[in-house]
Amino acid sequence: MVEAGKDYWWCSCGQSKNQPFCDGTHKAAGQFVPVKYAAAESAIVYFCGCKQSGRAPLCDGSHKKV
Repeated sequence: MVEAGKDYWWCSCGQSKNQPFCDGTHKAAGQFVPVKYAAAESAIVYFCGCKQSGRAPLCDGSHKKV
């Protein structure tokens, strides 16, 4: 669950030990940068875990095709 008004940083490199959130590991991975998600409301959201989503940082079901 995300909290309204809070920012979340989604890991785009897949190396974070705090998945799906960034822990700074991307710095060693090179070209990756975390993606900011600003929660407009408190709600349950599903962050992408497979890193293939066309709606990153949120899941769009792409994992079903991977």
